[in-house]
Order: sequence, then C-alpha cells, then structure tokens
Amino acid sequence: MKLFFAGLCFAALLLITGCHSNTKGTDVQSASVLQDTTSSSLNPHHATGFKVTEGKGYHLLDIQDPQHEEGTSYHFALVPRGTKPEGIPADYTVIETPVRSVICMTALQLSNFITLEALDRVIGITSSRFLFNKEMKQRLKEGTTKKIGMEGNFDAEVIIQANPDLILISPFKRGGYDSLKELGIPLLPHLGYKEMTPLGQAEWIKCMGLLVGLESEAIARFETIEKRYNELLQLTAGVKKRPVVFSGELRGGNWYAVGGRSFLAQLFRDAGADYFLKDDTRSGGVTLDFETVYSQADKADFWRILNSYPGEFSYNALKAEDSRYADFRAFREKGVVYCNLRERAFYESSPTQPEVVLADLIRAFHPDLLPDHTPVYYELIK
Repeated sequence: MKLFFAGLCFAALLLITGCHSNTKGTDVQSASVLQDTTSSSLNPHHATGFKVTEGKGYHLLDIQDPQHEEGTSYHFALVPRGTKPEGIPADYTVIETPVRSVICMTALQLSNFITLEALDRVIGITSSRFLFNKEMKQRLKEGTTKKIGMEGNFDAEVIIQANPDLILISPFKRGGYDSLKELGIPLLPHLGYKEMTPLGQAEWIKCMGLLVGLESEAIARFETIEKRYNELLQLTAGVKKRPVVFSGELRGGNWYAVGGRSFLAQLFRDAGADYFLKDDTRSGGVTLDFETVYSQADKADFWRILNSYPGEFSYNALKAEDSRYADFRAFREKGVVYCNLRERAFYESSPTQPEVVLADLIRAFHPDLLPDHTPVYYELIK
C-alpha cells in the first residue's frame, strides 16, 4: 500500500509539473505569436512601395517605386534611440526612432501625421495653400512649424535652423533635393502618391507610424480604414448597371487625365463605375486634346472635377470656361461630381480617408446604395 500511494503521489507530481510547464510554454508561444502578428501587420498588404523586416533590435525599411518606373530603391535601418544593435547591413541608412521632428514636403505626407495626431512632430512644411487643419495653422502662426519654401527652391537656412531628425521627400517629382543631401539630415522618400490603389496609398500610415513610435496606432487606424472600405466594396460588387465616368478639364489647350491603371481609375471601379480610359495601360498622367476626350466621353454618365474655383462652382461657371463643355451628356444631365479645394480639406485629409472618398462616389453614382451618406469631399453639382 505504501508503494502504491508513493507511486500515486509521484504521478500527481509529474502531472502538476507537466501542466505548469505546458502553461508556461503556451504563454511564451502566445507572446511570440503576438510579436509576429504585430510585425506582420506592419508589413503592407496593399501598398507596394515599402517593406518592413524585423531584425534583432531594429527594423529594416525598404522603399521602391510602386509603379516600377524608377529603378532606384532606398534602404533604412530604424534603430531605437540610444541603442547600437549589431548586424545592420552596410548599405542601410540608420535613423533613430522614434523620430522627434520631421519636415513634410507634401499634403499627402502631412495627412499621415494629422491622422496619427502627431502634428507636434512636424516642424516644417512646404506650403500652407489649401491648408485647413487648425492645429497646423496655429503651429505656423506660433512659429513651431516653419515654411521651408517649395520643391526646387528650398530655404536651406530655415531647414538648418529647424534641425529636423528627418525630411520626407518625393524624389520622382520636381526634386531639388541635391542641396538637402549636403545638410547631413536623412532624406526618406514617401511614395504613397505613386501607389495605384486607394488602400495602398492609405497604408503608408504604417510606415509613418513606425518612424514616430506610433506603429500600434497606425495599424489600428489602417485596419479601421480597410474594414470600412471593404464593406463598401461589397455594396458595389453586385451593381447591374455600371455608369461611365470621365475626369479632368482643359488647361492651356490640353486635357489632363490619368491612365486606366491609376489610383483614380481604381477608385472609380471600386465605386461601381467604369472609367472612360479603363483600357488604357498607363498608371500616371495622360495628356489629351479635346476632340479625343469628347469622342470617348461625350456619352459618359458622370464627370469628375477637382479644382479651386473662387466662389460657387455651377454649371453656368463650367460652361463659361469653355462652351463645348455643355455638349457632354454628363453636363446636360447634371452628372458633374465636384470637389472644391478652396472649401474641402481634400489634399490633407483624403489620402488617409479613402473609405470616405469611396462613399462620396458611391453616393453620386449609386445613390440608392448609400441614401443616408453626407458627402465630405465629392458631391453632385445641383
């Protein structure tokens, strides 16, 4: 009997120890899964212009042209401030994080910081034209944020005085960054403007969140954007009639539009419409003459216009710009979908609100699908 009870106790001890060991193992595994999930969530699922790889004590950030028109790529090692981890590849530029101060060159870049509520990190911008954000206006007024000039004509003295940790650039635009390279301040390209999908552009908020130490907030914000965008996609997935939409206006005798593989063309598709250049294979800007546009868009249902008209934009105002505009079916049947940059915070807000832009367009193209939606950026001219 003594031997029997001893064996029973020993078995119980093994069982308890085993359970404790398994629980501890599960905890470690859960922590590992959580870390892997965070790392996985940082990597983009829609954007193709950046990639994040986790190293031992640092992150590697690789940036390339989303449209693959430029062969140049950029490589950065994001290192926690005050640390010097080993194993960083030699061709990576080290940036200490969280970044405390940054200069934004475009409203699209600024939109990320507005959404992350991190405008206190932005100490320089290029222009305040069409700026609506009250906090940034106050920072400009107080001088905590400086105007640094325009692309191609930067005020190096102001930049040196501001002494930012980082300057965000758009290297494939007008440029003028050669002079900035001599300042010894890291230049990091924000190529969200070259993404060919609305969610791809918005996903750059993850990259910015990682830089300023708000990666969890950035991931959560993007997941909310993505969820709502996909819900709206489900609304338009079964539309039986897809209206045709064209875009742009005449400027200096030329009609400026975008190709069929562009960000805007994708947005129209997602809103349940067909872009008039849907078979065009270009992803960037397209210059056309009036006759070409009219031959392909004279019977289009809708016409999207984005401009900065002084005053109330109307069909009479549109016709006054060019009498031929009245010949378009979209003009005659009141199908002009319009956003006035003087009245709407389009450039500084819409890049991180693609779900809102999509809802505006669905409301215009298929009003029965979103009858209660109040337009934020685009709406039909009455």
